[in-house]
Amino acid sequence: MEGVKVSLACAFLIFAVSSIASAAIVEHTFNVQNLTMSRLCKRQVITVVNGSLPGPTVRVKEGDSLVIHVINNSPHNITIHWHGIFHRLTVWADGPSMITQCPIQPGHRYAYRFNITGQEGTLWWHAHSSFLRATVYGAIIIRPKPGHSYPFPKPHKEVPIIFGEWWNTDVVALEEAAIATGIPPNNSDAYTINGLPGNLYPCSKDRMFNLDVVKGKLYLLRIINAAMNMQLFFKIANHKLTVVAADAVYTKPYLTDVIVIAPGQTVDALLHADQSIGSSYYMAAHPYASAPSVPFPNTTTRGVIHYISGASKTHKTKRVLMPKLPSFFDTPTAHRFYSNLTSLVHGPHWVPVPRHVDEEMLVTIGLGLEACAGCPNSKFAASMNNHSFVLPKKLSILEAVFHGVEGIFTPDFPNQPPTSPGLLFVHKSTSAKVLKFNTTVDLVLQNHALLAAESHPMHLHGFNFHVLAQGFGNYDPTRDRSKYNLVNPQFRNTLAVPVGGWAVIRFRADNPGAWIMHCHIDVHLPFGLGMVFVVENGPTKSTSLPPPPPDLPRC
Repeated sequence: MEGVKVSLACAFLIFAVSSIASAAIVEHTFNVQNLTMSRLCKRQVITVVNGSLPGPTVRVKEGDSLVIHVINNSPHNITIHWHGIFHRLTVWADGPSMITQCPIQPGHRYAYRFNITGQEGTLWWHAHSSFLRATVYGAIIIRPKPGHSYPFPKPHKEVPIIFGEWWNTDVVALEEAAIATGIPPNNSDAYTINGLPGNLYPCSKDRMFNLDVVKGKLYLLRIINAAMNMQLFFKIANHKLTVVAADAVYTKPYLTDVIVIAPGQTVDALLHADQSIGSSYYMAAHPYASAPSVPFPNTTTRGVIHYISGASKTHKTKRVLMPKLPSFFDTPTAHRFYSNLTSLVHGPHWVPVPRHVDEEMLVTIGLGLEACAGCPNSKFAASMNNHSFVLPKKLSILEAVFHGVEGIFTPDFPNQPPTSPGLLFVHKSTSAKVLKFNTTVDLVLQNHALLAAESHPMHLHGFNFHVLAQGFGNYDPTRDRSKYNLVNPQFRNTLAVPVGGWAVIRFRADNPGAWIMHCHIDVHLPFGLGMVFVVENGPTKSTSLPPPPPDLPRC
């Protein structure tokens, strides 16, 4: 019996040592700099990381630690957000400007340090200061740790597909003008796939993403919507896709001929290369315009898939088949896709729905007006529960929380919208909702549509949330609670709230710190569509906010 105990102890020790050994410290250097790039018949100065658009792909395994050295050689203040990373006790590395840190100023540097724990799949990184996200972004690919595998057949190749938007102008100046006037900025001039607009745009015949595939092979497309303002329909001619993950959470396999993806979201989809050698097919994306009355860039980006033999990469196809994309205004197709995704129960890192709820909130989201002294007209402003969020200027909210500094934010974000008249005009504030550690929150997000009905992609930093239900019109608890999916709902970090409708999400506040929730349409955050959750410390050191790193940027 003693021998058995010794053997078991040795086996456990070997397992523990091998688990530690399998984790790695992955380091990158991000050099943020300006670059002149040619697109759409014009040379444009843009801000990029390491001289490329998109920026570098960060590849890690679950359990690894990341160290990203950001050197700001651009003329702009910069922060980087690691979109969808939980940041357990590393909230200082989350990155949103003036929420968890002051920006990295030109000529300065900062090292982001954080762990990848309990997550697998596709996430992404992007600038979280001004409109720089238009060109400062890239993929994060998290593979299973050694000894673990995907809950689907192993793909032959994994391919990032990153959608973006391109402006033939200085995007920072564009945002500054929008904030000053209260008028939304001009629409983009093109959409892109992996930084390339595709041959439907001028001077872009040779600026199109090409993917070579081999018949009979399986490909994992890691799809990211890094576009600034538009949800997108995506299709590949003559092919269907099997969705296997969303926002780095495994889903029950879902077969579809169209992907709908909102800004901030990611979708992992399997592509079976089942067509004939020598054939070629366009992949294409164009907007899902949830607010038909609002002008939008109604153009199409596309890349091409070529079927090659195992040895030859010669593209001899003359005819390339184009997919038939849905109408720009096809809300039923968008809603069907969004609402049909479900979690893979008992899959890797599956999280069951918490059943006990501590806090219930009803939060209205949408556009209103801001009274403007000396202006001939009122300015557009966005709000949540009539609070239009204003970023602090002197100190980040997280530093104010840690050091107990008053006057940076107010802990008065309400659980319900106001009922008094005059809701068209918003209240400008830097307000937060304070939550006790481990509180479970039910949050109803309701589009109020005072000025325009629109689908808002809402992103919560630091947490995933279960999407219990979603629908159109006004949420009715008596009617709609019966629709809650408590068995296998989506578990994600960004949700497209249906146009003119509502969604119910549930999350457990088990991560101390200051976490922003905001609309990932970037024209809306500067206009105030955001708020902050401040999660208090837990009872132990391992559930309490650590001190800030000594090199944290200062304002």
